[in-house]
Amino acid sequence: MKRRILSLVLIFIMLFCAGCQSRDKKEKTAARTEDLDEATLEGMSEDITKDLSLETKIGQLFMVPLYSLDEGDTKNQQKITSQMKKTMKQYKIGGVVLFSKNMTDAGQTKELISSLQDASEIPLFVSVDEEGGSVARVSSNEKMGVTHYPTAREIGETYDEDQLEEMGKTQSSQLKKLGFNMNLAPVADVLTNESNTEIGDRSFGSDAGDVSDIISTLVTSMQKQQISAVLKHFPGSGETWGDTHRGSAEAEQTIQTLRKIDFKPFEAGIDADVDAVMVSHLMLSNVTDEREPSTLSKRVVTDILRNELEFDGVVMTDAMNMKAITDDYSAGEAAVKALQAGVDVVLMPDDLAEAYKAVKKAVDNGEIKESRIDESVERIIYTKLKRGVIPPDTDLLKDNG
Repeated sequence: MKRRILSLVLIFIMLFCAGCQSRDKKEKTAARTEDLDEATLEGMSEDITKDLSLETKIGQLFMVPLYSLDEGDTKNQQKITSQMKKTMKQYKIGGVVLFSKNMTDAGQTKELISSLQDASEIPLFVSVDEEGGSVARVSSNEKMGVTHYPTAREIGETYDEDQLEEMGKTQSSQLKKLGFNMNLAPVADVLTNESNTEIGDRSFGSDAGDVSDIISTLVTSMQKQQISAVLKHFPGSGETWGDTHRGSAEAEQTIQTLRKIDFKPFEAGIDADVDAVMVSHLMLSNVTDEREPSTLSKRVVTDILRNELEFDGVVMTDAMNMKAITDDYSAGEAAVKALQAGVDVVLMPDDLAEAYKAVKKAVDNGEIKESRIDESVERIIYTKLKRGVIPPDTDLLKDNG
């Protein structure tokens, strides 16, 4: 309660000062979460989380495509439907991911995103894959008004630091204008296997040092525009021969090799204060005791990413409807195992209802402690506050007595 009162007092002071400045400038300036310090943001996220029901907290752990919100419609939804609103009200999802088929032009996309935000009780992460090259869900359509950049390989070979900074600034500011607040990029994989089909030219290069420098520059530039950057695909998928989209894939690197090469760009991104890290479904046969995807491995997520690399931001899975997961796990089983491993956000579960119910059941029967759910929700809320997704004067902070 004391922390809440302090948070509200600080916000009141900001709003008052902003109002004073506006009288001088004849223009009102809104309070911004980027002006709040870390301790205040942490206090606000804790206070908001405490007031949420268990059901709402579980919902915040899921980021889904639009077709998961309205399974009776086609997968080409370009406007919000009554069923989507009903599903959002039922499951309180934390975020959505849009694809090219959801966007026809800039105006339609702005309206779609605005409608989704209006329908959500807690502001959403609105994410997209905009890497450049062939993975460019937005800029592949010239009607979107977003600059299309070349493949990561070409960028790594030809761009200098100034060009990288400009790319991060331009791309992120353009996405922000459309309503996005998270880009599922950049790719931090070091391409050490030239025959790799899953990553290929999506990697910035084969030298860990060069890739690290690029990642650091891009993360900093992107997040200055209040777009959350997401490093992918931890622990590094540049060596594998398989493709987790099509089935299980395994890497034979030792922990020593991973530390020397694959982890380096992720460490650079973490040092640059990246908001989120996406974990791959890749299996590390020489690192983990069990043959399981990294997304479901406590050894990978908690022991290595959290503890060894000291990452305290949002950890999300790669898409959970990929064959590396669905071939061996149900949607519910995969969601529960991912959370037990230490993941915060379950991306694109194969069946939202099943995954949600399985997590709720796991909390009810003690398989997952509610305090574990709270940890993830606090990270999610913290990041939403930090990037202005949730405004500093949010009704979520109002004392209900």
